[in-house]
Amino acid sequence: MTLTHVAEIRDPVHGYVKMTEVERELIDSPFVQRLRRIHQLAGSYLVYPGATHTRFEHVVGTMHVAGQIAESLAKSSEMEENLVQEVRLAALLHDVGHGPFSHMYEEVLSEKEVTSHEDISQRVILETSIRDILEKNGYSAKKMSRFAVGRQDSKPPFMNEIIAGGLSADMMDYLPRDSYFTGVEYGKVDAQRVIDSLHVANGHLVIDDAALYAFEALLLARYEMFKAVYFHRTVRAAELMLIRSMKLADNTLGLTDLSEIERYLELTDEVVLQSLLSLEASTPGLKEAKRLARDFRDRRLVKCAYEKLVQRKGGTVGRIFAAEVARTRAVSDIARAAKVDPAQVYLDVPTTPSVPYTYSKEILTSVGLLRAEGGRRAVTALPLEKLPLVGSIAGYMDMLRVYTEAKSRSAVEKATSRLFGGQGFMSATTE
Repeated sequence: MTLTHVAEIRDPVHGYVKMTEVERELIDSPFVQRLRRIHQLAGSYLVYPGATHTRFEHVVGTMHVAGQIAESLAKSSEMEENLVQEVRLAALLHDVGHGPFSHMYEEVLSEKEVTSHEDISQRVILETSIRDILEKNGYSAKKMSRFAVGRQDSKPPFMNEIIAGGLSADMMDYLPRDSYFTGVEYGKVDAQRVIDSLHVANGHLVIDDAALYAFEALLLARYEMFKAVYFHRTVRAAELMLIRSMKLADNTLGLTDLSEIERYLELTDEVVLQSLLSLEASTPGLKEAKRLARDFRDRRLVKCAYEKLVQRKGGTVGRIFAAEVARTRAVSDIARAAKVDPAQVYLDVPTTPSVPYTYSKEILTSVGLLRAEGGRRAVTALPLEKLPLVGSIAGYMDMLRVYTEAKSRSAVEKATSRLFGGQGFMSATTE
């Protein structure tokens, strides 16, 4: 089935992105247009001024890349041609439930709700006019709500893998896009080489061994972008401040109230920041929330007083501080030693896998490799640890940082170094 395109968008990363009628209807819906008001990289624009791009550009780009993958597989008869449109629609809707400031909001939500932006995306698809658009055009909203977040269980796994995972359209859009807008070179990857080399075997995506170098470069680019952009120390300083502001004001503003999806969808970056700035400082907590929001807006950021970056196989630093009680105790110990108010101390432990998750949220440990053997093509599972460069970074990026107000930086730095810098801390974090 050849898709009939009715319009196109000029994209700075992919060039012209063509769209079908159903895609245009969804893109023009207020729920996809809302993504224009949610920054792709939350507070990164305070460090990288060009990083003002939004989730809207990303979902359109992901739709385009997913379509390229699907069309390539359909041409080689490895995927039914009539599924190309479904793949593109799923990719377009994969982030439709993102909250204000993207993943920053999820850090606020995690304390109140056992849910994620994928869960909310499913609700948006099922509880808004997106459902009507899909069903009017012959697509099951229930199935598409699961497919859009990589949870489709009625089709082979490779369909989910196009949407989420180590070979996904999602990653092949956000890496070059974030690189372009931040001006950081690490995210520049030869995604087209990977796309053209994808095949299906045993129900999963596999890659031709001739393109293994391009896949390895993709994983290395992700690793470097996490260090240089996503977990940049000053980016995280800004994000920690706004996260704390949202947490302090949550009960007043109802930021994590998901009972009415229409109300939730009104929460965009601009709306939430203005709501925080307009708070009536009737309690110490609300006064602090307003001050933090103002300092975020004006780029008066807390300072990093201590940093330890450790590449581990098991993500042990993150496990040590996974419980709220452990983080609270550490902050209390630092504040007491530094003789500062605990409210002035921020402990940041963003542990993330060095390589992507699979669509089922497991750590990616191997890639299916298509090789020519004895005149025929065979598939083998290549463990990532066998790739020299990727193997050296496989595991977790454990980051431990402590931030505080500029006036307290020296005292907090000395206190944290005494508490965490000794042999006792290192022995606790090694396997």
